[in-house]
Amino acid sequence: MRHIIFKSQKNTMKPIKYIGGFLAATMLSLGTVGCTDLDEKTFDRIDASTYYQDENSVKGALAAIYLSAQYGWLEYFWYLNEFPADQIAWRSWNGSAWGWDEAEKFVLSSQTWNSESKIIRDAWEHAWQTIALCNLFIQNLSQLDPGSIGMTQDAIDNYIAEARTMRAWAFYNNFELWGGALPINTSTGGEVPGSASSNFDEGCKLVYNFIMDELDESNSKLPSEDGSGAVRGRLNQGVNRMLKMRLLLNSEIFIKENHYSECADLCQEIIDGKYGNYSIAGDYRQIFSMGNNACPEIVFAFSEEVGHANVTNCRNTPFLPYNYDEFTGFTCDQGGWNCTMVVPSKDNSGTLVPYAGTANPKSFIFDYGDKLGAPYDRMNDKDIRKQPFHCDAAGNWQGRFFMGAQLNYSTAAPVLADADLQDKPLTYVDQCGTFLNLGRQLETVMSPRWGETNSGFRIINYPIYPASVGYDWRDISEVEFRLAEVYYTLAECRLREGNSAKAKDLVNEVRQRYFPGTSISEIEKPGPGFNAFDADWMLSEWGLEFLNEGRRRRTDLRRFDKFTQGQWWFFGRATEPDRPVPAKRDRKYEWYPLPQSALMVNPGLHQNPNY
Repeated sequence: MRHIIFKSQKNTMKPIKYIGGFLAATMLSLGTVGCTDLDEKTFDRIDASTYYQDENSVKGALAAIYLSAQYGWLEYFWYLNEFPADQIAWRSWNGSAWGWDEAEKFVLSSQTWNSESKIIRDAWEHAWQTIALCNLFIQNLSQLDPGSIGMTQDAIDNYIAEARTMRAWAFYNNFELWGGALPINTSTGGEVPGSASSNFDEGCKLVYNFIMDELDESNSKLPSEDGSGAVRGRLNQGVNRMLKMRLLLNSEIFIKENHYSECADLCQEIIDGKYGNYSIAGDYRQIFSMGNNACPEIVFAFSEEVGHANVTNCRNTPFLPYNYDEFTGFTCDQGGWNCTMVVPSKDNSGTLVPYAGTANPKSFIFDYGDKLGAPYDRMNDKDIRKQPFHCDAAGNWQGRFFMGAQLNYSTAAPVLADADLQDKPLTYVDQCGTFLNLGRQLETVMSPRWGETNSGFRIINYPIYPASVGYDWRDISEVEFRLAEVYYTLAECRLREGNSAKAKDLVNEVRQRYFPGTSISEIEKPGPGFNAFDADWMLSEWGLEFLNEGRRRRTDLRRFDKFTQGQWWFFGRATEPDRPVPAKRDRKYEWYPLPQSALMVNPGLHQNPNY
């Protein structure tokens, strides 16, 4: 199968290009302190009527909000949704000396964080910046005389609806992490509100209703996608309804109410095109390739552009080694982190292979019987995604993994590793352990604290084109909403009402694209480790379809009561010198704690239960 090169198209909105001094200054002054600093000062600002001179200045202010959302969400929210889950892990290497970072990420993978954890504090501080900018934008536009800047009231209302939907999305992201402990802040004044309620469950209901009202009241004034791709780079009716869909699907977690029937009805409306013209892509590579804003499956993607709006931290970069240019044929100033891996499918038993793990290790699926984790082995062997990533000189690419021996793109010579495997051939293994006994003696199962530089396969979401193609992978739009999620949501709703056959059919409407030709019959099988199209299968399919898209903890594991109560990989099997890693963890970790720094400056905030 050859891949069609999708030529880059100008997205509707390239946020950075329109930012003016007014919004840029506001982002720095107002955004970072929105719900934390009780001593917040009133900053000198240009009067809104002075800044807003025409519609272009309105677009510029709105673009600043999009940019804030990109930078705030695509890194920290990815950490908090992927690392504590069963598919992606931040691992240390070189005897736990490299990548340890004072356990900043390891507390996520081991589910041992507390209110002092740095990543949680960073996420909280970034979380309110976008909300603060939305509040300011909505207030300013509400006070403007539309005629004075050559606009109509309808046009102003449409922009306000877009900002309200962005604010609802921001609150939804926060809601998934901190639940009913959140404040509801829609003002631009200096007063900082406390938690929505001192009662966590009541707070959940208040925040849930607030988000729902924001979405319902703004949807009709948003644009809808007509199939041309004109609004895939802006919040549109499809995004708005998918956010509502997520609220309904997860309502039992949020407010202890079942809304699966209502959720199913909404899913069907989205699929039927009521809120925009979308369809499932026949070739999954359309979703992630250059020019993906033309892909009919994408409902919304953040526009990316090297040197402008470019957020690469949590796409490919964390998985890449420092010398990834040697086996991709592409060189740029974006270095690899070499810190993140796909959760391994194999333990560390078997016969040692020099610099390449062991031969004949045991499988967490087939030998341990795990229903979670092991994403590579969880894929059907005939799934076209389950192969080494390669992109030829013409831009035709296939596969999603850096796996096995890595060879130089030009010469086919072995690519050499660093650190604990300095100058040895780099061979990625689907395992994690101290095979060199560096820092700790090798054990059969070890946590991501005890990896090596080649531990774990690496996933590539966005293709890295060789220089001959002329494309920079960092220009590919970052996908956030796509129609496949609607199909999977409807499938889960059908499964929960007892119709597993319909659930399978809906999943297979998406999944069939991974099994071309005679392999199509494989979609009639539930997949490795499963014997039925049941809840375990459904949760696994969620994980495979959205692998590394920043949503695994995002209520998927929680909705199936597997986030703290499920066992995968090292939980209940490995040992750590300074913390327990039991098969089942304390349920308090279902929610994140409010950071201690926020509680110290805002006595109106109420900490989440059991922290």
